[in-house]
Amino acid sequence: MIVTGRNVNITDSLRDTIESKLDKLEKYFNKEAEAQVTLSVEKERQIMEVTIPLSGSVLRAEEATKDMYTSIDRVVDKLDSQLRKHKTRLEKNRINNYETIRFENIPTYEKVEEEEEAQIVKTKRFAVKPMSHEEAVLQMELVGHNFYVYANDETNEVNVVYKRKDGNYGLIEPEFE
Repeated sequence: MIVTGRNVNITDSLRDTIESKLDKLEKYFNKEAEAQVTLSVEKERQIMEVTIPLSGSVLRAEEATKDMYTSIDRVVDKLDSQLRKHKTRLEKNRINNYETIRFENIPTYEKVEEEEEAQIVKTKRFAVKPMSHEEAVLQMELVGHNFYVYANDETNEVNVVYKRKDGNYGLIEPEFE
């Protein structure tokens, strides 16, 4: 596990709490799975992000509360819930070699009656116009969306800019393996 902090001092007590809480999820993974934990403080928000790279995808959760220990508990609960909820999908995708997951240890998710499995209900096609990152951000703001798909005018590859929770922007550039 790699623990880093932004605007926060990671004490031994905090590190021990994170390790003990994430150890509860250890039974779901083989030893190769390494969690990347980032703690940060923004005004009164105590934020914890956990990213666990899996072969072929990523498991990620983030929580922001007024107390770091509450954020830790909520992130662990969220990761546990994600694993249980998506166990069936992950097992079907074993073709993607999810060797890092121990499926036999993940309890089966029990659906609430009203809750239906999400599905793709609409497909949208549009031409991607070559533009700079800055122009893509402007276009995203003009259409009022929280992401925008475009062709990078330098590489001619499809990129995505998105609005982050902290008010900044993110950029997704595809990397083909």
